[in-house]
Amino acid sequence: MPSDQSIGASSGDTYKAGAAPHSPMQVLGVVGPSDSGKTTLVERLATRLADRGRVATVKHCSHDPDLDTEGKDTARHRAAGADATYGLTDDAGWFATGADRSLEATLDDLAPDYDYAVVEGYTDAYLPQVELGGREGAGTVLQRAERAADVDLEALIATLEATDPHETLEALVARVERSADADRAGAIATFTGRVRAKDSPDDERTEYLEFERYDGLAEERIDALQADLEAREDVFAVALHHRTGIIEAGEHVVFVVVLAGHRESAFRAVENGIDRLKAEVPLFKKEVTVSEEFWRHER
Repeated sequence: MPSDQSIGASSGDTYKAGAAPHSPMQVLGVVGPSDSGKTTLVERLATRLADRGRVATVKHCSHDPDLDTEGKDTARHRAAGADATYGLTDDAGWFATGADRSLEATLDDLAPDYDYAVVEGYTDAYLPQVELGGREGAGTVLQRAERAADVDLEALIATLEATDPHETLEALVARVERSADADRAGAIATFTGRVRAKDSPDDERTEYLEFERYDGLAEERIDALQADLEAREDVFAVALHHRTGIIEAGEHVVFVVVLAGHRESAFRAVENGIDRLKAEVPLFKKEVTVSEEFWRHER
């Protein structure tokens, strides 16, 4: 299935004194056969992107990780049955090993704290990607090259910045908490909308929804809605986010986050925010069930 995209707005350019600016996390995949220079390209990207923000990298391993040294404490933890083990030092970093870790969950965990995530491997992931050595990936191709040295980094980064970011509820909450007015806030209220599989027990199951947006106008409307909500008394920061593309049943699709002085103001702004987002932002929804598919606005 195609990758999902998103539209959103948040108070991302006003920060508490001393807080480092942090923008929505952009994700880039690097795919290619062995010896095509994937790791070399990841190194070049990490160096260049580090001038713009915090960078995380993710590597797809074809073998079990060997970070744990046999006989050491962390290895003994794993051998004893721990599902995840972290090794932390006071000042020299940390490492972690574990089982059942998906790429999506990893990116979700990185989103609140990093501006960029560069993913090496994962040919089947639906990410913005660079394809090296003729290897075709499942994601949206931003650039193709035979070798890492042939990639135009400046053009690639400019194209990446224009793609939709990887957003999570936790990342949006972290962003509003960086508001310059956070010291006056006593409440954060959130709304999360998810894809419902059924309206009633006897309904045919919905497999996924596909959302499309009216480019330009959708962003304009959501920015205006954010500004209107933030103009309310006792509301300090608002983040709105709606995914587009294919969203499977059970997945989260829309978020509203409000930082306010008091809970009453936060609750009212969240409720009004989701109601107006659904009514005012031009999004088109196709529903796909086990036996049919249809655009909601046609029924």
